[in-house]
Amino acid sequence: MAPIDLNLLAALDVLLAERSVTGAARRLGLSVSAMSRTLSRLRLATGDPLLVQAGRVLVPTPHAEQLATRVHLLAQEARAVLGPTTGSIDPALLERTFTIRSNEGFVAMFAAALVVAVTKAAPRVRLRFAPKPNKAAAPLRDGQVDLEIGTTGSSAPEMRSQLIFRDCFIGAARTDHALFDAPITPPIYAACRHVVSSRRGASRGPVDDALHAIGLRREIAAIVPSFIDALNIARDTDLVALVPRSCLRDGQGAARGLRGFALPVSTPELTISTMWHPRLDADPAHRWFRQTIMATCQETLKS
Repeated sequence: MAPIDLNLLAALDVLLAERSVTGAARRLGLSVSAMSRTLSRLRLATGDPLLVQAGRVLVPTPHAEQLATRVHLLAQEARAVLGPTTGSIDPALLERTFTIRSNEGFVAMFAAALVVAVTKAAPRVRLRFAPKPNKAAAPLRDGQVDLEIGTTGSSAPEMRSQLIFRDCFIGAARTDHALFDAPITPPIYAACRHVVSSRRGASRGPVDDALHAIGLRREIAAIVPSFIDALNIARDTDLVALVPRSCLRDGQGAARGLRGFALPVSTPELTISTMWHPRLDADPAHRWFRQTIMATCQETLKS
């Protein structure tokens, strides 16, 4: 078997991430000419141009796009295998991109605080917030996602998880809504028209089950993908939204013009956790990242 230069693997990973010879050279501590020669070696080794000029930027070929995820995972594994074993890191020297998969509500509530906290401790770390169209575990398993935020049990059983905070559903309506003119009883609540949030377009949930148990039914006037969408509609209409209590914290933009209220029926508690693949358990950088997420979210909820 011909010898393989693992430096090419690391170089390809950085080139595909930066899509710039100059940017890749800067990250790897090489001259631009040395990086150009490395790209030439990669093209010869793979038999593909990999990155081609499009105006002033480089764009990946279809073959390079297919390789990108595999190359990134292989480069990470190679660094883990060949790097020194250590139980601690210096965040200030950490250079890495962490991908968080979460819903829009989490991004709206916590993303800014997380960016501030991470940037302050680790200025070379980049955060990428990925959408969460479903609860599939594949992105965590194949390394596309480093950390998922959601309710426990939403991913595969082998995933590790840690509770961040507990939440519950509340109602929300405009501050001058007629609903607030009297005590909010189950019949008064059910008589309102409602907007609900569901990525899958479902119109029924725990609140409907609780109302059904006492012979009541609410009218769903609108179904939207996210809690933030539901709050925006409730702010400008007579519709009543159903959202987690954390979405309507004082001082948040989403709370302006709205008033929250306790539901007149009982619904299950929400447990919001971080989830990750067990292969990252012992990774010092990932451990630091998990701890930062935990501390920042809890501190934000106190403010």
